[in-house]
Amino acid sequence: AEAHGVLMTVGFVGTLIALERAVAARRRAAFCAPALLSTGALLMLAPHARDAGALLLVLGAAALVAVYVVLWQRRHDQAVEVQGLGAVLALGAAICLLGGVPVGQLVPWLAGFLVLTIAGERLELAALHMPPQAGRMLVLGAAAVACGALIALLWPVFTFCFGIALAGVAVWLIRHDVARRTVRARGPARFMALAMLAGQAWLAVAAGLWLVAGRSTVSDALAEALRDATAHAVFLGFAMSMVMAHAPVVLPAVARIPLPFHRGMYLPLLLLHGGLVVRLWLGDALGIRLAWQAGGVVTVLSLVGFLAVVAWSVLRGGTKRGAA
Repeated sequence: AEAHGVLMTVGFVGTLIALERAVAARRRAAFCAPALLSTGALLMLAPHARDAGALLLVLGAAALVAVYVVLWQRRHDQAVEVQGLGAVLALGAAICLLGGVPVGQLVPWLAGFLVLTIAGERLELAALHMPPQAGRMLVLGAAAVACGALIALLWPVFTFCFGIALAGVAVWLIRHDVARRTVRARGPARFMALAMLAGQAWLAVAAGLWLVAGRSTVSDALAEALRDATAHAVFLGFAMSMVMAHAPVVLPAVARIPLPFHRGMYLPLLLLHGGLVVRLWLGDALGIRLAWQAGGVVTVLSLVGFLAVVAWSVLRGGTKRGAA
């Protein structure tokens, strides 16, 4: 389970983030970050290679921090500051992992890495449509998330502090993100907006769950359900929904591969959020084991289905260009 968490957060989403930032940095050395992160996450799957994997994660996260330093030196941008702070959380999580801290105790750090990176990218992409103070507020929110993650690690009984900080970032996204306006559009703009709004809703859910996490009055069974629900709400509900939302834009920019939008992308998106509702509501909240398992299967199918739709759209687009 621990290797699964690292593989999802750092090995997949983290590598995508590092790859996109390496392209933005326009330096060959910057590609060391995604290479080290992906290799380290894969080594974490092998029981006898976990220390080596954790070391590579430390090196990869450090390389990612260095990439953000380069980007910040070019332009002292608040969006880069927020994303860079997220990378620092990833580096801290990797160091703790190498030192023997269980992955379960590092979930706020990994969540903070993804949330701050994505929030920073939203600020970067839509800063012109936001009021001047929006960037400053997000920087303060990012600092609060980092402090909350540290508090959650050192004093788990105060984990609710991380929930408060995360709620602040969720409110910022819901209030300032242009998705509220572009959802009225058509085609890919509407798909991206719906996926982003759904992801922001799950981030708010995760923040609410973290508000009650860590309390000594919570039973062991409820604590386990809360851990499962918060992790899946933020890593799947928020992060993967955001990945789906940005795929039509990021893939062409990073891989130089055109990705024509297709309405079939809505099906994996619906499966993702439907599966999460089943798992978290019927499974974690009501304790129905079969629903918990079924929700997990549906979310896996949604991810596989989205990859299939993306591959089909790319091939279909290439065939049309060849025919032309």
